[in-house]
Amino acid sequence: MEFDVLIERTGGACATPDGRTRQRVAQLLLERGHATAAELAATLGLSAHGVRKHLDALAGEGLVETREPTATGGRGRGRPAKAYRLTEAARDTFPHTYDNLAGDALRWISRHGGPGAVGAFAAEQVARLEDHCRTAMDGAGEEPLARAAALAGALSAEGYAATASAIASGGQLCQHHCPVAHVAAEFPQLCEAETEVIGRLVGTHVQRLATIANGDGVCTTHIPAPQTTSKPGSGR
Repeated sequence: MEFDVLIERTGGACATPDGRTRQRVAQLLLERGHATAAELAATLGLSAHGVRKHLDALAGEGLVETREPTATGGRGRGRPAKAYRLTEAARDTFPHTYDNLAGDALRWISRHGGPGAVGAFAAEQVARLEDHCRTAMDGAGEEPLARAAALAGALSAEGYAATASAIASGGQLCQHHCPVAHVAAEFPQLCEAETEVIGRLVGTHVQRLATIANGDGVCTTHIPAPQTTSKPGSGR
């Protein structure tokens, strides 16, 4: 079902009656923009009290919010009914065609701009990411592994769910989410440009070992340990 993600976020299984009802509530709110519990109940053939329970559960997960009630001439005395609507977080769980649009745009660029056009576009896009991360990494020092740790925090703030860890051969930067994975599977120039940015930000050459776009579970970048050299005649 197309609303599985939304219902999973409420902690309920889609196969349960509660899960199916919440799907229907969310669908109606998406279609109408906003609605009162009574309006939803009338459409669904349920009690207003029962619908409010589902709305409260969705609101508790940050998926539904209320809008200020507006008095109307036809309602009569009393406080205007509370209206509900989906939050932006809830709308993000519904299917989008962004990947298809981005893929079509990059194919057009490739056809009309020549072999290097996609790479140039990718470099320009990740330059913005580089600027954001560099600002967030101020004060991280010069040591590559320390900078990788700071970079992980900066990338997480940009939606990449990144972590950094030390390993025997140096360090490892892992990105557990890739916002452009489906498009990057067709256009690896996006991954290549991002890898170059990581190298510049940590201050050393890095090696991409795995990418989500290539079917791996995590984007993994190896950061080699700094090389130590002894001066001739120093005896060290």
